[in-house]
Amino acid sequence: MIDDDPALLTGVVTALRAEGFAVEGLPDGSRLADALRVHVPDLVVLDWMLPGASGIRLAATVRTTSDAAVVMLTARDGLDDRLRGFAEGVDDYVVKPFAVAELVARVTAVLRRRGRLATVVEVGDLVVDPEAAVATRAGVTLDLTATEHRLLAFLAESRGRVVSKTQILTQVWGYGDLDPNVVEVHLSALRRKMEAHGPRLVHTVRGLGYRMSA
Repeated sequence: MIDDDPALLTGVVTALRAEGFAVEGLPDGSRLADALRVHVPDLVVLDWMLPGASGIRLAATVRTTSDAAVVMLTARDGLDDRLRGFAEGVDDYVVKPFAVAELVARVTAVLRRRGRLATVVEVGDLVVDPEAAVATRAGVTLDLTATEHRLLAFLAESRGRVVSKTQILTQVWGYGDLDPNVVEVHLSALRRKMEAHGPRLVHTVRGLGYRMSA
């Protein structure tokens, strides 16, 4: 991860390491070439606005010298900026300010899409395979809709962390400004199907969102 904000860099690196990732944090892109050669990363998190070479220039370096994925951190969320980034091979964007949990979830999702992480997630007796769209609880296959599969996969991948309704809307539906009641309706149906085979796994954290934990 490259970011010139020391507090942000430390916070995100700590959070990613807590999820089991091996992470190298750098304050600028001057040592990027060496880091790509020495560490051979699966993914690089880049701040767009950096001293020296900008994140978008560094993204081009990553793309031409390695097969690492790129997640861009930026306050520049205009269409032209996003298109420029995608042209340089950026895999995903996280707009500042952001919740660290969202960044961790996006990093995980990008790595999974690239086949760099195991697809099966286990939470207690729940087993979720996002790519196959299959979920079992206590050995019983759950009969879920496509939306419920996406919702369950996101919650399982974010297990142990609190995720807000806005984060869920963004990750599952692709839009963060939908009616939050949409989340409640689908989560209620998902809970009924899951809890027919065991105790509650998706817990409400009042005023903040939801957390999946065994």
